[in-house]
Amino acid sequence: MVLEYDEKYDDDIKDLLVELQEYIQNIDIEGYNILQKNYRKLYFEKVLNDVKNYKGKIFLYEEDNKIVGLVVGIVNNDEIETYDFKAPKRGRITELVISKNVRSKGIGTVLLKYMEDYLKSIGCKDILIGVFAYNDNAVKFYRKNGYHVRMIDMIKMDI
Repeated sequence: MVLEYDEKYDDDIKDLLVELQEYIQNIDIEGYNILQKNYRKLYFEKVLNDVKNYKGKIFLYEEDNKIVGLVVGIVNNDEIETYDFKAPKRGRITELVISKNVRSKGIGTVLLKYMEDYLKSIGCKDILIGVFAYNDNAVKFYRKNGYHVRMIDMIKMDI
């Protein structure tokens, strides 16, 4: 069942955010992603501030009285036009986490759809999401759900 954010789920949200960071840290070939002891508290505070400051929402997925997934979305930008760029109002999904114990059950797709519907309801025309390049499962998931690559960051190490 999908629920909207309530502070009574704060510890569950923190646990899911830590689970995601542990996963990203584990697949990070360069080893830049870390998990410091204050990550749980500080990153959670950042997520809540982003949601508050950028017209965002947090949707949670509850199964068997436990929060097992979450999606966080914000407004990335209002409609803009500059000398070299034009974009409609866009949303951004900043987090989509499904607990490893319940993956591949369609929970991510359900949460993604809820966030897409919310962002559309407030006038967003596009949705952006950053995906860690080494996260092959996430890349496949988003492609399957209609997303495509627009930007690629490249790195040269040890120069």
